Amino acid sequence: MFTIENYISVSTPKKALFNWSSGKDSALTLYKILQNSDFKIEYLLTSVNQQYQRISMHGVRVELLKAQAKSIGLPLKIMQIPEMPTMEVYENVMTETLTELKTQGITHSVFGDIFLEDLRKYREDKLATLGFEGVFPLWKIPTNHLIQEFISLGFKTIVVCVNERYLDKSFVGRIIDQDFINDLPENVDVCGENGEFHTFTFDGPIFSEPIKFEIGEIVYRKYEKPKNEDSSNTACDTNASDAFDFGFWYCDLIELK
Repeated sequence: MFTIENYISVSTPKKALFNWSSGKDSALTLYKILQNSDFKIEYLLTSVNQQYQRISMHGVRVELLKAQAKSIGLPLKIMQIPEMPTMEVYENVMTETLTELKTQGITHSVFGDIFLEDLRKYREDKLATLGFEGVFPLWKIPTNHLIQEFISLGFKTIVVCVNERYLDKSFVGRIIDQDFINDLPENVDVCGENGEFHTFTFDGPIFSEPIKFEIGEIVYRKYEKPKNEDSSNTACDTNASDAFDFGFWYCDLIELK
């Protein structure tokens, strides 16, 4: 029997937080979830390197992250994470953050993951212990389809980090367009889902105005293997035996007012 109580329970959107990396997959995921009436995004959640005040893995300045959130029109929640944190440290910060957000009635956590099964299972298992559910709008959609949709929607993104295991310096600082896609080696996923590259999205349908910046210095950085510590216990992707044999090229972006 249909009642007004049933109607209310069905039509009320679920409160969710959005795991925002500042890059293209996040931007496309947010675009899709904002069109889904089942969910209401309460916060953008981003982890930031506490020492350098830059987005973890991407190396983007916090000022540009805040500019994105302002243009998108959603509150930003920043998690301060130490340099090369252990899994225990990372999970403690995440648990504290989610526990706080849960008191606001938030029950779901949205991710831009596409096909990494182990990562999704890890996220879902950890979320379940805190009473959250994971949402994955891009899951199993072919990445070549996603990148073409991203471009056709009018999104614009710049490559801010490349892993030299897969790509050389010439790819960092480039705008992702058809030429960029055509230049990628065959072993590199077009969305960089395996960590080949990271991006900063500065324009598109989720923004009220483009994010203004100029390209700064391009730098090379190589991370040292943690001393007296199992590298597989870090919160970074360091499970491969040669993970610390490769460095990263970063392109600094400087906000323009």
